Amino acid sequence: MHLYGTQKVNGSGHLEIGGMDATQLAAEYGTPLFVYDIQLFRERARAFQETFKQADVSYQVAYASKAFSSIAIYQVAAQEGLSLDVVSSGELYTAIQAGFPRERIHFHGNNKSDAELRMAFEEGIGCIVVDNFYEIQQLTKLAQEYDRTIPVLLRVTPGIEAHTHDYITTGQEDSKFGFDLMNGQADRAFLQMMQADRLNVLGLHCHIGSQIFETSAFRLAAEKLVGKMAEWHDKHGYTCSVLNLGGGFGIRYTEEDTPLEPSVYVKEMIEAVKIVAGDSNYPVPEIWIEPGRSLIGDAGTTLYTIGATKRVPGIRNYAAVDGGMSDNIRPALYGAKYSSVLANRAQETLSETYTIAGKCCESGDKLIEEAQLPAVTAGDILAVFCTGAYGYSMASNYNRLARPAVVFVEDARAQLVIRRESLEDLISHDLSYGKKELQE
Repeated sequence: MHLYGTQKVNGSGHLEIGGMDATQLAAEYGTPLFVYDIQLFRERARAFQETFKQADVSYQVAYASKAFSSIAIYQVAAQEGLSLDVVSSGELYTAIQAGFPRERIHFHGNNKSDAELRMAFEEGIGCIVVDNFYEIQQLTKLAQEYDRTIPVLLRVTPGIEAHTHDYITTGQEDSKFGFDLMNGQADRAFLQMMQADRLNVLGLHCHIGSQIFETSAFRLAAEKLVGKMAEWHDKHGYTCSVLNLGGGFGIRYTEEDTPLEPSVYVKEMIEAVKIVAGDSNYPVPEIWIEPGRSLIGDAGTTLYTIGATKRVPGIRNYAAVDGGMSDNIRPALYGAKYSSVLANRAQETLSETYTIAGKCCESGDKLIEEAQLPAVTAGDILAVFCTGAYGYSMASNYNRLARPAVVFVEDARAQLVIRRESLEDLISHDLSYGKKELQE
């Protein structure tokens, strides 16, 4: 059993997170329950930043908040001096309500609406990452309308296929994101933005994929982008001041995963940037990165209550929990794997293999295919590790299931930061339908 952050097994044989007994959390807040180890989130944030400081380069570490968005996590991110990557008006509004510093907010997305871009102008956010030619036209018009210069980054696809799942690879040439670096699109976009009166082109951005375990792709991306910036300097006399190399740093979901420490990825990136900049006689740009999963992923644990079990002789044993694909779609969506433990019997011998099934009416609603556990009984509390990223943020009300509560734990204290949806919440936006005389 691999434990994360502040997790340990206490004297009662129970899983403990942030100094709090997981079984007590389940009893107080109910299940399913997302529990976040905030000390681990802080440690990850500080580790990324410390690596940049040691390398003596200017930087921003932006939390890619699509991994998990809430007022509370934005407030913690602000406390740790992080910047923030948002991709919608909803995430931006949440950041504003959290009091997050506007100048450290970066707005992403491949199809930002007019309303979203207007919101960005009106709130005075720090940067917009431009994704396509249509967006250049939108921004040019809005900058004139608002009489305001907006800082922008040009998102490019550098033609690098990182070793990851097809669904979460975003830096190759065939991508819905960004301008292709290889076919001249990026050059045309750069010139268009240079000619616009109120667009301040900071530099380039790329994101080559997610859950990446090696550094060569990041080095190659850094080399390609700095090389392009140096080319534009020579051709057009323009110096880009920012290089954003995105995120995608892998974490350990199971013992099969072999991630590197965050500092290793960052060191390799910085080294590649410095080498290419030196060879090109180009000033080392400020380096931005956008970790999401690697900041929040292993800080999250989901607690479930086990209910029914089913034995299919010669095939498998099922143990069903009170959540499933409604709170964690990743296993059904792209075969994501997780590890688990019985939080109330964490030291007992692992004697059985179970398929952990959710309660949604889908045969594919399986959280873990082969979970090694003691013989389970109804009422046991199952803890599934590393659910902090893309669990709650991708949760749904499929089968009219209520989204779980979220609790932050730190220094032996627990705080509810997102309440569990009620049955009333589920129908709060519903309207009746019928003939007028029937309604009367």
